[in-house]
Amino acid sequence: MTIWAMQPIAPDGGIGISINGPNGEPSTAIVTFLAVTLLSVAPALLIMTTSFTKIFVVLAMTRNALSLPTIPPNQVLAGLALFLSLFIMAPVLEAINSGAVQPYLDGSMTATTAFETGVVPLREFMLSFTRQEDLALIMRAADLPNPATPDDVALTTLIPAFLLSELRSAFIIGFVIFVPFLIIDIVVSAALMSLGMMMLPPVMISLPFKILLFILVDGWGLITTTLIQSYQGA
Repeated sequence: MTIWAMQPIAPDGGIGISINGPNGEPSTAIVTFLAVTLLSVAPALLIMTTSFTKIFVVLAMTRNALSLPTIPPNQVLAGLALFLSLFIMAPVLEAINSGAVQPYLDGSMTATTAFETGVVPLREFMLSFTRQEDLALIMRAADLPNPATPDDVALTTLIPAFLLSELRSAFIIGFVIFVPFLIIDIVVSAALMSLGMMMLPPVMISLPFKILLFILVDGWGLITTTLIQSYQGA
């Protein structure tokens, strides 16, 4: 397979270097370089442009509401958040792959056109879950005029606005999760005070009841279903 091909580009004998294959496809070296570059920025893209942040924050707040700061460990929560994000983002990733990645690998689309085409589904996803208030906040912070259409919103403005909206949604869900466990803590604390057992930590008594309540309502399944449904209709 030809990777670097030297070919004349002018009648006077000038030589140019082509980085594409013989059929116009990108060379193996370029594809490998792009893959390595994508892998290096994949964690940042995963956090900033997908549902990963919201899911991980909600799962972490659920763990804190149960008074279990290290159980499940962060690796388990991150793994669950990653696969839930892949499940939610599957239509977006499929649209990017079929509309931009495969045409670029086939040589029917340039890198610039592939990027402009591939970013469209991702922009639509982020715009669907970005509050106008958060977008206006970022626009004012950057001293930019209000965009006439959603297509006029730059990615550098859309991404932080999307993150703010995701954090807001995550904290709202986390507040709802905290309320029943807070009630259990209040009831247990009041009971211990009335019995004169002020030296006994309330968390030692309330923790089994919290776990029991979480099991009875199928907590993990309920939270997972709620997170997935929050992204339906994008």
